[in-house]
Amino acid sequence: MSAYLRVILGIVVIVYFLLILHFVKKKMLSLKYTLLWLFSGFAMGMLVLFPGLLDAFVRVVGIETPMYGLFVFAIFFILVIAMSLTAIVSKQTERIKNLAQENAALEKRVRELEMNKGAGVDIITEK
Repeated sequence: MSAYLRVILGIVVIVYFLLILHFVKKKMLSLKYTLLWLFSGFAMGMLVLFPGLLDAFVRVVGIETPMYGLFVFAIFFILVIAMSLTAIVSKQTERIKNLAQENAALEKRVRELEMNKGAGVDIITEK
């Protein structure tokens, strides 16, 4: 890898980290989900600073060219990020379902109380 390309990629990685920090600062990205993005940026930085790591990875795994190794590496990170986001969405879906059920139960209780109050019935609250 030429020195010029390494400098350009280094600048791209720095901009990537600055973008992550900007998202965290503006609360567009939750701090607890930032670790995965920081890890992927760290991996990109390591590959830029030490291009021999990719060559070593390619030799160990038995891939023909470093470009194929880079594709394998990128696909791995994309899969990890997709799985992480899927887990987050699943958890949020469950929380939304629970909140909707609790809201419906509270609305039903309010309607019952309003009907009982309108009918002149004394309301005894349960404790």
